[in-house]
Formats: sequence, C-alpha cells, structure tokens
Amino acid sequence: MTRDATTVEAWADAYIRSTALEEKLAPTPPPSAWDARPVRVRIPRPGRPAELDVAVKAPKTPRSLQSERARARLFHGFLHHELQAAELMCWALLAFADAPDEFRRGLLRIALDEIRHMDMYRAQIERLGARYGDFPVRDWFWDRVPACESPLQFVSAMGIGFEGGNLEHAERFARALREAGDETGADVQEQVGREEIAHVRFAAHWFRELEGNLSFTAWESMLPAPLSPMVMRGRPLHRPWRLAAGLDDTFLDALEGWEPR
Repeated sequence: MTRDATTVEAWADAYIRSTALEEKLAPTPPPSAWDARPVRVRIPRPGRPAELDVAVKAPKTPRSLQSERARARLFHGFLHHELQAAELMCWALLAFADAPDEFRRGLLRIALDEIRHMDMYRAQIERLGARYGDFPVRDWFWDRVPACESPLQFVSAMGIGFEGGNLEHAERFARALREAGDETGADVQEQVGREEIAHVRFAAHWFRELEGNLSFTAWESMLPAPLSPMVMRGRPLHRPWRLAAGLDDTFLDALEGWEPR
C-alpha cells in the first residue's frame, strides 16, 4: 500500500528504512497529519547506512574512560542505543496502528526525544575527536523487541524494561565519566537519564491503562522470551528515578531481588 508522504506514518516508515546516515541522525521533522485509516505494518529490520559496521557480537564497553578515544567509543554505543530506540518507537507506531491515538502520539514524542539524545551524543563523540561510524555497533534491541505482539508487551520490554534499566546505567556512567575528569560528558549523561524518566513513566501509565494493574508478576509475564528482568536493571537500582517514573517500592523490591529460575 502506498502511503500519503505527508503523514506521520509515512515519515516513521521512511525513517526506519532509510540507509542515509544523515537522515538517521537528523531526519526532517515529522508532518502534523496522521493517516485517517492506518494500516498495521511490521518492519522486520531497519535500514543501515554503509558507514556503519554492524557487528554480530556487542562491542565491549571500555573498562577505563581515561582516554578520549575510550569515552568517544562509550558515547558511540549510547548513540546507537538511542537510534534503535527512536526506530523502535516508530516501529511500534506502525505495528500497533489500531492502538489508541494518545498512545501512538506518545510514541512519536519519545522517538523525537531519542533523536535529540542522539544529537547530544553525536556532539560528545565529535568533541572527543571521533565520528559516528568509527566503531562497530550492534542492533541488540532490534534482535529482541520486534517479538512483541501487542502494545502491552512493547511497553513492558522497551519502556519499563530497557529504558527503565537505563535509569541505572545513565547514573553509573555519569559517575564514571566524572571520575575520569569529563564533567561535560557526565552532565550530558545525567541529562539523558533524567529525560528517560518520562519515557518509563509513559510505559508504566500505559501498562496500567491496558492491563489494569502494574505488578511485578504481571510485568514479567509480558516480557517476550528470552527476555528477563536480568537485562533490565542495574544494581543497585536508582530508586529515586524509578519512583519518579511511577514504579512503586513493592515492584522495585521484586525487581532488585529477582533471580533466574
């Protein structure tokens, strides 16, 4: 089906499929119009620019952040995480075309946040003398999130799960960057982390809207295999940010104490 090129759906479709590096990093703003009768589309894989070396195994996180190159490599990985998040918000917008309008509009807002975060990380990479594409990347989230069959599974995995885990990781890496003497990079990492709180809150809100109650057991049951809470948390949990995102202490106690069965 050919879509009207002036719709949000067409913009999202084109963004996911694009193989142009600059279009991935700085796409044109989405139009204001939405399809009056949207059609469900599940895009299996994103387009990838030739400049990106997509690895089979995830590149290792640098153990030391003392060198500029190590910090550039760290931010490079973060930028690619944000790219996948932006694409997957667009993916869900298309895959769940029959979801409530408010939900789909929220996905678009989050996608635009992720694109803005990409630009913040891009500036840090270039400040440190490198460019996006200088290091291998891994499409880890794309290998897992499209297994979600419903909006409920999507907010469970992507929002409460992966973006929730980023609340710990952002704080941890901000501290590591500050210890390495990179105050600018640490401030950027903290800003991204604080802004992710709203994304987790969006997911928690829609879990309750769609399921009626957000308990740890209900959330865990919605994670598509082989995903588990283990890859969706840091230790210790960043409780102030998690609580601000709408997750209560009972949920957080269960998350922190979860062990593989």
